[in-house]
Amino acid sequence: TNTHTEDRTLTQGVLKTLASKLDDLSTCNELIGKHGAALQRSLSELEDLRASTDSTDKVKAVNERATLFRITSNAMINACRDFVDVAESHSRRWQKALQHEREQRHHLEETIEQLAKQHNSLERAWRENPTSYTGEAFCNDEAEFFDAMEDSPAFITVTATGTNHMQLQRTRRSRIPDKPNYSLNLWSIMKNCIGKDLSKIPMPVNFNEPLSMLQRLTEDLEYSELLDRAARCDSPLEQMCLVAAFSVSSYSTTVHRTAKPFNPLLGETYELDRLEEYGYRSICEQVSHHPPAAAHHVSSQRGWTLWQHITIDSKFRGKYISVVPLGNIHLQFHSSGNHYVWSKVTSTVHNIIVGKLWIDQSGDIDIVNTTTKDTCRLKFSPYSYFSREVPRKVTGVVEDRDGTAHYILSGTWDDKMESAKIVDSSQGCGGSEGKQKTVYQTLPPKLLWKKYPLPENAENMHFFSTLALTLNEPEEGVAPTDSRLRPDQRLMEAGLWDEANSQKQRLEERQRLERKRREAQPDSVSSGQDIEGYQPLWFEKRTDETGESSFIYKGGYWEAKDRQDWSHCPQIF
Repeated sequence: TNTHTEDRTLTQGVLKTLASKLDDLSTCNELIGKHGAALQRSLSELEDLRASTDSTDKVKAVNERATLFRITSNAMINACRDFVDVAESHSRRWQKALQHEREQRHHLEETIEQLAKQHNSLERAWRENPTSYTGEAFCNDEAEFFDAMEDSPAFITVTATGTNHMQLQRTRRSRIPDKPNYSLNLWSIMKNCIGKDLSKIPMPVNFNEPLSMLQRLTEDLEYSELLDRAARCDSPLEQMCLVAAFSVSSYSTTVHRTAKPFNPLLGETYELDRLEEYGYRSICEQVSHHPPAAAHHVSSQRGWTLWQHITIDSKFRGKYISVVPLGNIHLQFHSSGNHYVWSKVTSTVHNIIVGKLWIDQSGDIDIVNTTTKDTCRLKFSPYSYFSREVPRKVTGVVEDRDGTAHYILSGTWDDKMESAKIVDSSQGCGGSEGKQKTVYQTLPPKLLWKKYPLPENAENMHFFSTLALTLNEPEEGVAPTDSRLRPDQRLMEAGLWDEANSQKQRLEERQRLERKRREAQPDSVSSGQDIEGYQPLWFEKRTDETGESSFIYKGGYWEAKDRQDWSHCPQIF
């Protein structure tokens, strides 16, 4: 409705200006009239005085000109009056049209809300009694597999490592304050944002969780022990199975996490030093604000390095929000040099308008070992009320460079993944569109990954996992730009949401001013910085062998931490 008020004010403003101009013209007209009459009087007097012929002709000519002058000025004033009349009558029409548009929009909003409510109750009814709705059988073209009869040795053994030497480590917190019970109406905010990029909409903290996007990115490491195991694999195909399980494991924490993380400020950083417990150190930095993009680098003493540069593209589509992370994740194992590349799938938050928010992951992850050319395509099946499939299902096939399938992967992204070694394959029948179905014969499946149970009371602590609960724990010696030091997020975690909201506004306003200041500097674009004139501190833009440009860690963070020299860090909080 804001824009409608603006439109009306604009129209009224234009009319006001026209009316005042018309006033000026009327005044001019009166003056022209007065002066014109005086001029004609003078001329008549002149005529009476001078009887000589040549002067009479001259005077007559001037007289006629004066008359024409008056006629023209009258015509001008009339034309102006008509102009304003037209404008006024149109303005009434515009306002009627605007009013109509406003009512239509309001009506549409209400209709959408009604529809969503009906859809919601239909879904509920179907869930409670699915048999009364006749479902069709869906044909599945994907590979079927069954267990081979003979007993086989396990190919990936799951050993519990690292539980015995954990006594000396620092204990980390296992709870945060319970989330206050505020009632929220997301629709009231979202209905003005259909089709817009969500990173540009100032959202109150009510829809956030008290972690930043940098901390969420770091949560990808929750199951880092999968990578430790993969680093010890001699077979690249077995290694691929574990890498695939790792790529799925990063979604397990999202199943109940429908709140959005804080959009980090430009230059915000987040470090996670878990050398003692898990052998890795991780550093993230927000390298761009529009679009929001973060760079991340992790090095592990257990034989691997992981890095990613992720831009989030989020759009509100009416009933749901889709979050598309763009960019690649890279993983390299030190001993073999095997270099894996993959990207993330689309996350969708449903029931924005009414009902309980729920989240789904859908799409494909294509993992390529660029060293050996082995591949794995993982399919995340979108959730459907009418499908007989297990919800949140993930399936995949691991193939070598010649396209021969070696392993079948299956599971769900919120619970576990298994792999089964293929011992034989045959062309079955029954594929759609004349395609033949491949039937794989496999050894019994082996467990690759299983989700950790959530901590006690998680439902009141934003459904955080054990790792997530520790991410925002205050820590000595981190950079002054670290997410742990962000005041609005800290206040929100403590349950002080009003204070958090005013701090959030202050920080965002400050960031806007800082951006304007940078853009005003003449040399900002020429010196290799981005359009916003910003250069990250710990990462730099590089083009990799595929011609893709991304932000790569340039080093120096942990050294600066050892020296406690943060003099280069911007003041962002």
